[in-house]
Amino acid sequence: MSHSEEIVRRLKVATLPWISHITEKKMFGGHCMLFKGKMCVGETKERLMVRVKPEKMEETLALPHVTPMDFTGKPMKESVFVAKEGFKTEAQLQHFIELGIAHAEWKLSQ
Repeated sequence: MSHSEEIVRRLKVATLPWISHITEKKMFGGHCMLFKGKMCVGETKERLMVRVKPEKMEETLALPHVTPMDFTGKPMKESVFVAKEGFKTEAQLQHFIELGIAHAEWKLSQ
């Protein structure tokens, strides 16, 4: 199993509490999890992609191994990459999933 497949497997297991609201889709050259149709977290090139509410961006970007999500030379709004060193433990992975789901819920409430 490749590292990317292992990350996707971990994401599937970690999102089980929300399984009735989670769908999967290939996006951004990787594998994404959508909460009620809104992208919340995914994997690309052995990194996590995470959507983050605006008020949580500063503290999230201050975490080790977290960088702005940048595909085109310009950071994407409300989105970060997390290098694999930043989600080694299940608790770390769960933190980023919860950030992503909070972002999706926030977008759905607008």
